[in-house]
Amino acid sequence: MPRWLSLKSSTWDLTALLNAVDPHAPRAERHLWLVRLMEWLRHDNSLPDTVTPVGVLRLRHLLNVLERNPSYRAPVAALLQRLVRETEVAALFADLGFSARRELWGDLMERLRMMVLPDTPDSTDLAQLFSLFFSDGADAQWLRAIDDQTLQRLAQLFHDPDWHQPFFEAITYLVSAIRAAAFLPTLRRRMDGVLLAERPFEELVRASEALVEDLEAGDWDAADDSRRWLDDLLADCREAAASVHGHLEAYGISVDLMFELEQLRQRTLRIEALTDAVLAKKPERALLNLVADLVEVAQRRRSLRAPLSEHYALLARKIAERSAASGEHYITRTRAEYGAMLRSAAGGGVVIAGTTFMKFLVLALGLPAFWAGFWAGMNYAGSFVLIHLLHWTVATKQPAMTAPAMAAKLGELSQERAAATGPPPHPDPAVEGFIDEVTHLIRSQIAGIVGNLMLVAPVVLGVQLLARWLLNAPLVGVHDAEHVLHSLTLLGPTLIFAAFTGVLLFISSLIAGWVENWFVWHRLDSAIAWNPRFVAVLGTSRAQRWSRWWRDNISGLAANVSLGLLLGVVPVLGTFFGLPIEVRHVTLSTGQLAAALGAMGTELLYTPEFWWCMAAIPFTGALNLLVSFTLAFRVALRSRGLLLQDRGRLYAALRQRLRQAPGSFLVPPAG
Repeated sequence: MPRWLSLKSSTWDLTALLNAVDPHAPRAERHLWLVRLMEWLRHDNSLPDTVTPVGVLRLRHLLNVLERNPSYRAPVAALLQRLVRETEVAALFADLGFSARRELWGDLMERLRMMVLPDTPDSTDLAQLFSLFFSDGADAQWLRAIDDQTLQRLAQLFHDPDWHQPFFEAITYLVSAIRAAAFLPTLRRRMDGVLLAERPFEELVRASEALVEDLEAGDWDAADDSRRWLDDLLADCREAAASVHGHLEAYGISVDLMFELEQLRQRTLRIEALTDAVLAKKPERALLNLVADLVEVAQRRRSLRAPLSEHYALLARKIAERSAASGEHYITRTRAEYGAMLRSAAGGGVVIAGTTFMKFLVLALGLPAFWAGFWAGMNYAGSFVLIHLLHWTVATKQPAMTAPAMAAKLGELSQERAAATGPPPHPDPAVEGFIDEVTHLIRSQIAGIVGNLMLVAPVVLGVQLLARWLLNAPLVGVHDAEHVLHSLTLLGPTLIFAAFTGVLLFISSLIAGWVENWFVWHRLDSAIAWNPRFVAVLGTSRAQRWSRWWRDNISGLAANVSLGLLLGVVPVLGTFFGLPIEVRHVTLSTGQLAAALGAMGTELLYTPEFWWCMAAIPFTGALNLLVSFTLAFRVALRSRGLLLQDRGRLYAALRQRLRQAPGSFLVPPAG
């Protein structure tokens, strides 16, 4: 193996590099020489440059040396021409930037492989070699900065009379891929039938073939007509594909389908870029711009964040919108609604009192760690589902559901400001309306917590005293009470665990939105209502009622079951991995503390341990609410692409409301 292969191009000058060129060397050595040449061109390209990029200056110097030295120019030109002749140039134009997979996760695995595994220069696939030649993110910049004269000199090294042929092949490949995607049942059935009436995807083949035939025949006038026909069809194909989004908005989101739609759209744009280059009056400049665009595409192909953020944005938005619809009924605006929230939360507190005793029972069984966590989770899940079915409230579930509703209000505020002209009025009605919603939300959540706690503690304490009177012993004994005092104290990691519980509350809301989207996407409500077997068993009217019930309750059931299992199982899994994580739920913690008081008697009121636990209760509730609300609010905002340009005005208006009407955050105004 030649010694130069193991050296970096920065360790030698251009003369040494040109002395090493060999157009007759094995393929891997030829391609590696080109990699070294590109490294030399971009050397120190990151340095500040106010006039001409370093890459352009070095390219000019290279061309000067080649033009003065035919002994260098001939082998370099031969090597470049052999590269174009012996590699799949059409694959570069047709494949780079597109995934061979039809689903997002397959594409992500492909990107991960590209990031982790090295590429080989011993390849005929120019799309694969491209990432080796242009490995720096700044390459596209200096390529676009090449002036026309330098570009003409560079093009002479690649002299190829048949340079159009790879473009024709790439257009054929792209058209075939577009047709194949459009005929997939998942896409075809969701496109607008009116837009498909003119059969744009079928006509695309004939239009592309006509363009290629006209170009090969040298009939440029006919080629212009064929190109306009092709462009019109490509626009029609994009419009037909875009019509799928309306179906997705109504019937649920599929990230894989969105991924396929984006691939189809990008392929139509690539065909237009290829035809622009072929028909351009200055094809060298058009081809250079295309290559620079492909350099940027190659860089994006090595990113995992870009496709995730792009394709999950709409899914997150739909989840947020569904949660917003669910969260509206957690926000109280009148005294009647406020009273209803207190009563609803009080009912939830009664059920949580039973949950508290069931938790101690599960612990008393002495089950293995996983099963203890699993049955604790089932206890929580069953209780939360019962509260949901009785239309009662668990306070800590409010924030994750109401945050998307608040983001929706902020979205309306942003739209109003975008439509307005001139400076905002003082006070701004849009901002004041949003602050009203914040006020409603805060007092609704306070009402939820107060309602939960005002019954969970008395009920648990009353059951303990009743058991002591009837059975001469409380249901929860002194040993368990001591454990409660040790674990719930403010002097321990309670605040960390409370914040972690807020994260689990947020995750349960995401799961609820995802499950509802899955339910809608597969049209299970329609299946329940109209499936022949369901109708035969249930009858028409009952099947319709079941359909409506599941459609109305699927999100709530998913949220409550997932939250219960998360609260029970996640701490066990954390222990398995050496993470001493526990949950601190404000209502459950209050119930446990009341059980400890019932076990140890009124003497406990005179101990500092009890009051340290009492002091932890408001902080636990605040962190449960704040963390889950903040996370849900941020996701909802990102899913809408909102930037809080007026954040300062919102904060100022909120502070002003606190000064002028602090009571409005606790009790709704009369009337």
